[in-house]
Formats: sequence, C-alpha cells, structure tokens
Amino acid sequence: MAFLEVHKVGRDFPGVTALDDVDLSLELGRVHILAGENGAGKSTLVKLLTGADHPSRGTITIDGRDTAQHPDVFNLVAYVPQELNLFPHLSVAENLFIPYDRSDFGGLTIDHGAIRKAAQDYLDRFAISARPTDLVRNISVSDQQLLQIARASTNKHMKVLILDEPTSSLTRTEVDRVFKVISGFRDREHAIVFISHKMDEVFEIGDDYTVLRNGRKVEAGRMAETSEAGLIRAMSGAELELEQNFRPVKQPELPEETILDVKGLSGERFEDVSFTLKRGEILGFAGLVGAGRSEVMQTMFGFLKPKAGSVTVKGAPWKLGDTSHSVRNGMLYLSEERKHHGILPMLSVRENIGISILDETLSKFGISAARERSKVLEIIKAYDIKTPDMEKKIMFLSGGNQQKAIIGRAMATRPKVLIFDEPTKGIDVRTKAEIYKIMKTLAEEGVGIILVSSEMDELRKCSSRIITMHTGKITGDFDAETTANETLVGAIFGTETKNAA
Repeated sequence: MAFLEVHKVGRDFPGVTALDDVDLSLELGRVHILAGENGAGKSTLVKLLTGADHPSRGTITIDGRDTAQHPDVFNLVAYVPQELNLFPHLSVAENLFIPYDRSDFGGLTIDHGAIRKAAQDYLDRFAISARPTDLVRNISVSDQQLLQIARASTNKHMKVLILDEPTSSLTRTEVDRVFKVISGFRDREHAIVFISHKMDEVFEIGDDYTVLRNGRKVEAGRMAETSEAGLIRAMSGAELELEQNFRPVKQPELPEETILDVKGLSGERFEDVSFTLKRGEILGFAGLVGAGRSEVMQTMFGFLKPKAGSVTVKGAPWKLGDTSHSVRNGMLYLSEERKHHGILPMLSVRENIGISILDETLSKFGISAARERSKVLEIIKAYDIKTPDMEKKIMFLSGGNQQKAIIGRAMATRPKVLIFDEPTKGIDVRTKAEIYKIMKTLAEEGVGIILVSSEMDELRKCSSRIITMHTGKITGDFDAETTANETLVGAIFGTETKNAA
C-alpha cells in the first residue's frame, strides 16, 4: 500500500507547464528511483513532495492524509538537496540538529554538550571524519555531503527520505557507506526517493522507478524489469550510444606542442606534482576525493598559494597565486561547484555570458547592448544552450545548460588551457554526451584540456591520457585507451606506481 501518493498533479508557471498530470506512488520499505533528464520536472515534483511549493491541480496524500488539508504531514518528509546547503560558520553538531525542536533539543536553553555527544553517534554511523566541534567550512566536501544526509536522518518524524544526487561528490567507498545507510532506512520501513544520473547506482539500490520527461510521467515499474538502455530511452525519448568514444583525434594541421609543463609543484594537500599537457589532448586526473586533484588545479589557476615548484605555459614562466593573471593569459578553471563558483545565479543568461566579452562590447559610451546581444546569441547557438530567451535568470536553467553557458563563456576568452573539475556532476546522460562532444571539439581545435573526474567511465571515454593521484602524489600516467581498469584503480588506491603512457 502506498504511503505517499501523487494523483494527477500539475504545476503551472507563467508561460510554462512544469508538471502535467503526474502520478507517483511510494511504498514503505522500498527505494524509488525518480529518473529524468535535467529539466524533466524532477525538482518541481520534489518541491511539491516537501511542501516547498503547492500544485496547481491534483492531490498529494501522505499517510492517508491530503496535504492540502493537513500540511503538517510534510513533517514526515526529509529532503537532502543536490547542492551543499549547510551553515559554514556553525559547527558540525549545530548543523546536524538545526532546527533543534525537530530533534528534541529545543527549549528555552540549548544543551550544547548534549548536542555534541549526540552528534558523535551520527558521525560514527556515517563514518564522517570531522569532529562535532569543527566548523563546517573547514571540513571536506565529501564530509559535507555525508553530513547533509546525516542531518536529514535526525528528523525524528521522518518516514520519507528524498535524496537528490547524494553521491555526486563521494568516492566509491563513501557511496557504499551511503547505500548501507539507505538499506538501513529501507529495512526500518522508510520510503526512499533516490535521484541520480549514475546508471550503475540506480540499478544497484533501486526497487521501483518513475521516469519524467518534459513534465510528464512516461514510464514506471520495477527496476528488475527494465534495463539501462530502456531507462535511458524512456528519459531521453531516443536511443543513445552508451559506448561512444569522445577521445580527441590528433589533427595533422596542429603542431606537436607542450602547452603546460608542471614541475615539482607542491601545495595544500599535494606535493612534488609534475606533468605535461600537450596541445589537442584531454588529460584526465583520477583519484579518490581528497587525493589532491582539485587542489593542484586551483593552485595552478591561482585560487591557492603554492609551497614549491614551477609552471610554464607555452614555454613562458607562469605567475602563480594570481587568478587575474591566469584569466588574462589563457588559463581557465571551471569549478565542480558551479552554483557557488561558476554562475551568477541572480543575473540573466546574457549577463552571465556577457561578462566574458567586455573587450568586444565596451565602447566609450559603455556596453553596446546590440553588440552584446549579438555575441551572446552566437554563444547560445554554438553551445546549444536551451533557454526561453537570454534574459532568463541562469538559476532557472537546468544544470546541463548552466554548464554549457559556463563553457561558452570560458571559450569566449580564447583560452590555451581549460580545466574541467567534475564537469558533469548532477547532469543527465544525454547532456553529458553533449558536453563530452564540446570538450572533444575544443581539444581538436588546439585547446589543452584537463579533466578532473570521479567517474572512471567518463575518464576512459574522454581522456587521451589519465594521471592517477593518491594522498597528494602522482602514482601513474597511463594511456586511456589501452590501460586496464584494474591498473587504474590500483594506482588510485596507491598500490600501483608504474608509468604506462
């Protein structure tokens, strides 16, 4: 019997129908996969399931009660968002239990000692390495992601748990830990909604599924009765080539040239890192979360200060510790946290792209609106950015279209080196393929690309070479096409140190 039921629900916004005639049925003791491409309506439906928004029509019942008449039943639903949504200047313990009345710590006074003691039980259960007194801003991204899931579980009323891309920043070991926790909730008769674009994960953890496409339910059933190809076909409405290769092909007109040469670079969480990047190749970086990959990239770009070492770009010494120098001289870094470090959410698509082309649109009278619109429109068309118009706030675009806007903006500056850090985090399968094609095209046009990814399949599909890192050190440099997965995984875990490139 369904514990939560959605019947003929629709949600309209001015000029657009986000959901149309959607049904959903959640049973206790089962994991329900909510699948769909970016922009399919999943986020809108989640807002309705949590009470953050209200349907334009249709009904939602939880535990047999209509939410329109009994809004308090939304207390039975806990939600873990895809993006980090913590209080960085508060402690781990405080983040776990706010609001305190939800977890029996409310009252006239707050017993912080009791909160810290209770917090340690959750940290142990989720294997979070942080201490209860640590400020959230000082703990790793993976620990923050696990903390969000732990925080949802402190809701004493919870019977439905909604997880939106909960593993996007986690290693396989941490994913296994999360799955163990999910299985525990399932065994204790909770209903779990699991949203992910990682096909291996949804088939591993899911019992049932519902597919949304363009705001409508197009398919539902038992996971055991569908396949990866079938699920992708339902999501996209088309067949996709799952084994497609996106490695750049060497262009005969491009000279063999080392664009980037890193020697003995050391910094926060890494030491003595050396590697080269050639024109026209995609260089993959593999490693566990915390291996130091992002820190190497952020040090080269200028976010972080180096402790030792040097970098040259096209043979010229590179000024480290200065992001402005990097942007001016052709090195761009696209962060994995696009909503925090990539987009300007309250500005339009035009404004987000326009900031990169000021040299082409500025005149002595200010920005030429006509020239800016023309240039932005070129980028929107070139990168197939799906938006109603360029004045739409970029925060309302899907994650994949936000990412394409960021890439288009970056390429408008004509970079020599483009660093992608987890570029397809939270992005659906079809849009992933579009971004892979963009990377391949850019590399074949002569841009040197570095791809940092936690997805081995992504690295194998796109990279010319793969560099592996473990605990801040390079453990191998491998040919992506010929090296076995076992060798790469061994190097990631520090058990292989041979150079095979």
